[in-house]
Amino acid sequence: MIDDAIKVLVVEDEEHIRKFININLKRNGFTVLEASSGEDALDVVRAFKPNVIILDIMLPGISGFEVCQRVRQEVPKTVIIMLTARGQDIDKITGLEIGADDYMVKPFNPNELIARIKTILRRVSNSNYGANDINSNINNDDHNSKSIYDRIISHNLVLDNKAQQFFKDDTEIELTPTEFSIVKVFMENPGKAISRDELLNVVWGRNYFGDMKTIDVYVRRIREKIEDNPSRPKYIETVWGRGYRWQAE
Repeated sequence: MIDDAIKVLVVEDEEHIRKFININLKRNGFTVLEASSGEDALDVVRAFKPNVIILDIMLPGISGFEVCQRVRQEVPKTVIIMLTARGQDIDKITGLEIGADDYMVKPFNPNELIARIKTILRRVSNSNYGANDINSNINNDDHNSKSIYDRIISHNLVLDNKAQQFFKDDTEIELTPTEFSIVKVFMENPGKAISRDELLNVVWGRNYFGDMKTIDVYVRRIREKIEDNPSRPKYIETVWGRGYRWQAE
């Protein structure tokens, strides 16, 4: 059972869908907040600081995209799962590009939504999380990154796993929970080519059937945040036909 201190905000203008999600979340031990518009959602976020936001894209007033962008600016570590219409691939990509951690396509199975939430919360809260726990092909043996207690140091970058913070040249760079998890996998495995499928399995779980393009979107976002020149990355290298590789020092 999830600790009831974990607050989930459901932002959906269709009341029957909102109530349906609410009931299933409460059954699984979450504290649930509701909003029927983007403006109301931002008020709730500022007042109650929810841990997770289930955010519909199509809302009266400001859109879910704008809500996502504002939440990322004000409460960057909040988990955001966007709800998209079936077949709207551009909505999925746009949501990920502006900072959503995941997306669900409507209509969806509420059990899958609960599983997605728990997976993200587990990887955010578990300070012992590591790629080696899930995929034996990705591990932290014989790597050049230096691990000091809960910190991983590589190049001029420091990932503080316990505090869930990331630094470049002693300046903190805000990463979303999913971005943080991906960077952690890379930094624990410098010099190793990691496929998109392996990253999906490690970060999202083996039962996640997501689009491989999801990884490309996240890597592009991460590069924009940590690279001096995202078009000529020195940390995350593309391995053509395979995936990506963290450059060893």
